[in-house]
Amino acid sequence: MNTQEMLRILDSIARDRNIDRAVLVRDLEMAMVSAAKKHFNTLDAEEFACTLDPMTGQLAMTRHGAPLDMPPAAFGRIAAQTFKQVMIQKFRDDERSSIFEEFTKRVGEIAVGTAQRYEGGSLVVTIDRAEAFMPRSEQIPGEQFNAGDRVRCMILDVRDVGNQIKIVLSRSHPDFIKRLFEVEVPEVAERIIEIKAMAREAGYRTKLAVSSIDNKVDAVGACVGVKGSRIKNIVDELNGEKIDIVRWNESSQVLIQNSLKPAEVAEISLCFELGRATVVVRDDQLSLAIGKRGQNVRLAARLTGWDIDILTPEEFTKGVETMYSTVQSVEGINEQMADKLAALGMVSVFDIEEVGAEVLTAELEIDEATAARVVETCAVKAKEVAEQQQKDKEEKERKAREDAANAAKVLAEGGSAGDAAADAILGGGPSGGDSSGEARAADILGQ
Repeated sequence: MNTQEMLRILDSIARDRNIDRAVLVRDLEMAMVSAAKKHFNTLDAEEFACTLDPMTGQLAMTRHGAPLDMPPAAFGRIAAQTFKQVMIQKFRDDERSSIFEEFTKRVGEIAVGTAQRYEGGSLVVTIDRAEAFMPRSEQIPGEQFNAGDRVRCMILDVRDVGNQIKIVLSRSHPDFIKRLFEVEVPEVAERIIEIKAMAREAGYRTKLAVSSIDNKVDAVGACVGVKGSRIKNIVDELNGEKIDIVRWNESSQVLIQNSLKPAEVAEISLCFELGRATVVVRDDQLSLAIGKRGQNVRLAARLTGWDIDILTPEEFTKGVETMYSTVQSVEGINEQMADKLAALGMVSVFDIEEVGAEVLTAELEIDEATAARVVETCAVKAKEVAEQQQKDKEEKERKAREDAANAAKVLAEGGSAGDAAADAILGGGPSGGDSSGEARAADILGQ
């Protein structure tokens, strides 16, 4: 037996597979014992023992405590095959344990791997010496990798499943963006700038609220970088995903206002009982505040932790006036009490119906029977308002369909595309026009 060659092989395996050399020596001793048991056809676990000198590579075997004179080479082919199988299995187990231990420590870290293939929608990625996978749910929608592509991702989870280690990767998790900011913005890594809150719709848009513990460091400016250099690197990594960085504030009103940018907010009313913020914006800011498919307000709500309702001044005023008239119609409720409800953020009959009688009893210092009547009256009115809102919505949709049909008719009759567009906006030709054309145009375009 070439002992020095054996030791070099052990050293190479330990280095390449990151396995402790002492563990490999122990595995070799156990494999040799298994080979001896196979040769002598015994099941006694205590009959044989083997010791390998880690310095010289010399093997010393004993049977029932006495030295075994037979050299391992004399065990025969079947025993040698047993030795080989045990060694292979032990090495695999050791490597699996090593990978599990290593990647468990790296959970939450950024890793760079190489894309291999797709299996059932999951992307298989090689990271260092391990094979990991990224489920479809953790991929950015619309993103596709080819074999050999570089993949930057976050190690989300490590699981020991049977005879293999499953390493789960993610590019859609919010923490992935946090880690990217730690890489690109030194102040974030050094905890001078803290990411206080975050909301993300992977592949589309992300909002971050940041603050600085150093008055000399502008949190937003540092994250954006000179001429947007820092944020550009992150956006490029995310294939153009929009990132809004807003300034954190302990005041919920200020934070909500910041989170809805670039829209300009006119007024904010907070109802702590419902966790709801009613935000008033001008008509020309409405679509900007809501965002495409409601994305801006949805992310702002998740960022701030408030349920946000966006209203125009007209809608807000109408809702408050309805609430005032409804609650004051109940005997025992005066204008000062209605003012207090509005100050508490209950700016519609829907809010009062939702908070219930117990809150009204405590806040307005009225008896339970009166509070119950207020809630009941508001519930009836809320149903009427909801029905009217549904009718208005249906009428608006019907009008939009009519306008579209008129536009199609103009085109069919040989009118120009410009005539058709004007007809769709203004609602027909000279006979169908009215003085409120601009307002109607805004309504249609706002949809």
